[in-house]
Order: sequence, then C-alpha cells, then structure tokens
Amino acid sequence: MLTGIGLVLLVGYIGGKLVSRLKLPPLIGMLFAGVLLGPYVLDWLDGDLLLVSQGIRTFALIIILLRAGLGIKKDQIKQVGTIALKISSLPCILEGLTITALAYYLMNFSFAEAGMLGFIIAAVSPAVVVPSMLDLKEKRFGEDKQVPTLLLAGTSIDDVFAITLFTFFLGLGTSGGDSSLVLDLAFIPFSIIVGVLGGAVIAYAAVFVFKEIKNKYVEKLLLLISVSILFVEWGEHVGIAALLGVMTIGFLLLEKIPEHTSHFNQSLAGLWVFLQILLFALVGAEVNIEVALEAGAIGLLIIILGLVGRSIGVWIATMGTPLNTKERIFCMIAYTPKATVQAAIGAMPLAMGAEQGATILALAVLSIIVTAPLGAAAIYASAPKLLTQLEL
Repeated sequence: MLTGIGLVLLVGYIGGKLVSRLKLPPLIGMLFAGVLLGPYVLDWLDGDLLLVSQGIRTFALIIILLRAGLGIKKDQIKQVGTIALKISSLPCILEGLTITALAYYLMNFSFAEAGMLGFIIAAVSPAVVVPSMLDLKEKRFGEDKQVPTLLLAGTSIDDVFAITLFTFFLGLGTSGGDSSLVLDLAFIPFSIIVGVLGGAVIAYAAVFVFKEIKNKYVEKLLLLISVSILFVEWGEHVGIAALLGVMTIGFLLLEKIPEHTSHFNQSLAGLWVFLQILLFALVGAEVNIEVALEAGAIGLLIIILGLVGRSIGVWIATMGTPLNTKERIFCMIAYTPKATVQAAIGAMPLAMGAEQGATILALAVLSIIVTAPLGAAAIYASAPKLLTQLEL
C-alpha cells in the first residue's frame, strides 16, 4: 500500500505541475494521474489502498472544509446567508428533477431509479469547488460581494439535499416503497441544524480547552482535527450535515480566538499540499472510463440538460440579490463540477440490486469525467473575466 501512496503522490504531483504549465488548475492533472494509475488503466495501485481511499478522501475534505471555515468572517456570512440557502437548494433540486424526468422518459428507468440517478448526479463536488473558491479568496476575486464565500457555504448544503433525496429514491426502489418523501424532506433542515449545532458545541469546547494549553498550536490542531474526524464519522452514521459542522467549527474559532487561526491556517495549508494530491488522484482512480463510455450520447445529453436545469436554478436563486449578471454567470459555472459524491455513492444502486444500477454507475462516472476537469478549468478561466479583483 505504501508503494501505491508513493506513486499517487509522485505521479499526481507531476501531473499537477504539467497541467499548471497549460494554465489549467493542477487538480485536473491529479485527477488524470489517478485514472492512469487506477484499476481500469495501468492497475498499479494496491487493492488495500483503494479499499481505504474513501476514508482518505473524507479526511482530505475535512481539512479543506476546516480551512474554509477558518477563512470566513461573521460579516461575510451575514452578507451571503439568505442567498446561500437559496443557491444550495434550488439548483440541486432542479437539476435532480430534470435528470429524473429525462431518465424516466428517454431511458425507460423506473421512477425510483430515475430519481436515484437524478440526485446522484445533482450533487456538486466540494472536492473541486471548495479548494477553487479558497484559491480565489486568497487572490481576492469576488470578495467585494463575497461570491467565493457564498459558493463555499452553498456547496456543503447542496450535498445534503442531494444525498437526502437520493436516499429517499434508493429506499423507494429497494425497500418496496417504505420511504416517506415528506419525512425525508423534513429531515433536511433538521440535518443542517444539528450539523451546525454540533460544530458549534465542538468549537466552544475547543475554545475552553485551548485556553488551558498555552502556545502549543500543533497540539491544539491535533486535537481539533481528531475531534472533527470523529464528528464526521458519527454524523455519517446518523445522517446529519457533519461536513457543514466542520466549516462551522472553523468559522467560530476565527470569531472567538482569531489569534490562533494564522497558526492553524499555516499548518493546514502545508498538510493540504499532499492531501489534495491524494484526494483528486483517488477520486480519479474510481473512474472506469469503459463504463462511462457505455452510457453513450444519450447519457451525455442527460448530464448536459441536467446542468442546464442547475444553471436555471442558480439564476432563479440569485434574482433580486446584489450580484450582477457576470457574477451570476460565474456562480452557474462554479456549480458545474461533479466528483466527490458521484464517486462515493454512484455504485450504491448496483450494490443494492437496482435493475438499472450498472447504467446509473456509468452515468455517474461519465459526469465526473465530463464536468470535473472542464468545470475546474472554467472556474479559473472565467474568474478574472466575471469577478472583480480587489487589491491584494
């Protein structure tokens, strides 16, 4: 397994550097490095590494969301709070329903299977969007209206909607219709509230404990990361928005003990240098190109029309806000990448015995191949043209 980790880090690093020379985001090179090394191309990665890859990817997401929280100030949240709630729900729901209808009528899926597909693909990728938005924040793009902060907050909640609705359709298709749409929809705000409250409890406990530990910032960060991991693992078991809670932890620590955040950010930035390679390369390793090609032109059409539905949702969600036309178009572009959720749950319908499970997996994989590299490249290419850059 150590050989596999070494290969992933080395080839992912080289891939990122090569892609950077083409003026594209490094994560694209890391994704393709994972595809190349993975079981569907060269098959150079140990099976044990692939078995634990989900845990490694989750750990990387925890680190980047903790960094995101540590970079968001109270006045920024006040500025985007209401818009974030709209942009995290409407686009996801419209994209999911669009794909559900298309799969039902064009591919002869059952209603439950069409819904599974719709809300697997509807989830936007925090693995792509969050690092991109943090990078734009550092470069001061869109900071006048907090556009990156808006998308940071919206991305995590977007996934809560997608996964909750996917779970409903999965239950509908595999348990004889025992699921309740009303109960599942009602659980979404509960999941978000409990996730945020859980993060707040951890943050306030950390503030209390950190006051007893003088100057030992590395030890404090060790405790913080450990508790965050345990919180996310517990949250996954009970179905709460624990990743949103991790952002809450960072946000409240910045508010309560700002003198710690520069030390934490410096350490987390160093940790992110190699964690990002593991994250994107291991997502790439999950991609089976042959399976994606089986989805064919009709599958690609469904994904594209789903993104049209998502873009309409973004446009509606940002109506009547301070964002101008260019900024609203950027939000539409930034909300296109798929990767994390699709890699994590794309195979679940197949494992649960859904008749169209193999096709659902193929379309989930195709959505990653098409949207992750193109979406990431489009974010970086469009930001200087569509967002205002404040002086550094």
